[in-house]
Amino acid sequence: MKDIILTGDRPTGNLHLGHYVGSIKNRLKLQNEGSYEKFYIMIADTQALTDNADRVDKVKNNIIQVAIDYLSAGIDPEKVTIFIQSLVPELFEMTSYFMNLVSVSRLQRNPTIKDEIKQRGFEKSIPIGFLNYPVSQAADILAFGTTIVPAGEDQLPMLEQAREIVASFNHTYSPKIPVFAMPKALLPEESICRRLPGLDGKVKMSKSAGNAIYLCDDEKTIKEKIMSAYTDPDHIRVSDPGKIEGNIVFAYLDAFCENRHFEKYLPEYKNLDELKAHYQKGGLGDVKVKLFLNNIIQELLAPIREKRAYLLNHINDIYTMLFENSKKASKEASIILSHMKDEMGLDYKKLLK
Repeated sequence: MKDIILTGDRPTGNLHLGHYVGSIKNRLKLQNEGSYEKFYIMIADTQALTDNADRVDKVKNNIIQVAIDYLSAGIDPEKVTIFIQSLVPELFEMTSYFMNLVSVSRLQRNPTIKDEIKQRGFEKSIPIGFLNYPVSQAADILAFGTTIVPAGEDQLPMLEQAREIVASFNHTYSPKIPVFAMPKALLPEESICRRLPGLDGKVKMSKSAGNAIYLCDDEKTIKEKIMSAYTDPDHIRVSDPGKIEGNIVFAYLDAFCENRHFEKYLPEYKNLDELKAHYQKGGLGDVKVKLFLNNIIQELLAPIREKRAYLLNHINDIYTMLFENSKKASKEASIILSHMKDEMGLDYKKLLK
């Protein structure tokens, strides 16, 4: 049996390079291989509201921006069902049932939730929706019979929560014939791509930290950001030996550089290992390495930016696609929800004589 794939993003801003290498790249690979039964990408607007309840317009307006980012990057709506979370009411009913299978203390131990509570200053007053969104995310995954979830490393605790809910539900309500399969994560092969660091070198690349290169950034902005990226603070003179550990420019080269880039942009080196060795030995300046990285990122983002310019003139068509796909997703989720309720004994129509 072929896999059912589901993944998604919160519409709190445009997508960036961390999203690209952390998940979108794998989505494109899966899409182009075509060896799946169904493929869903969800724009998680309800989850975005868990920490943006007073900024509804921000979330609403970014739905179309995220959709354009998907399409610009190469996601094909003929092959992938892109839908809006809040337009699939079955997800919320399923969440309410799953909530009874998870304790508050378990949610509070979730590493991703713990980190994000600190980032958002929720230590003294945690919104229930925010604390509960691992359960909501489990419903998103399980409502479609998902078996594969392309994700970044920071989403592993969320997927583990979904797997626990699968085990608990199957044990409680359907021990003989499980309703849900165990979903598995699909991580990027390169470890650096699983949690791409930000330009400042301090935390992962994120919208909230302001340390990202966005898929929609123009050529000038990209170059300015790369030229200001954190490197080795002790590498003051070109002749100084440099460190590549913690050096954001080399981290990005690990994520994006291919051997063909050297032949095209830096022919005096055969590969990245040679470039790293020269930098560590001394005699190679940061500017030269940053300009090399800039060429690579510009090459990656130029066609995405070009396609985005076209899509911005077809907004209504994109909304129509999203609305139609959300109806389709709702219909498909209702099938699993109905089966789930039958196993729970909530099949009240059977009471009719």
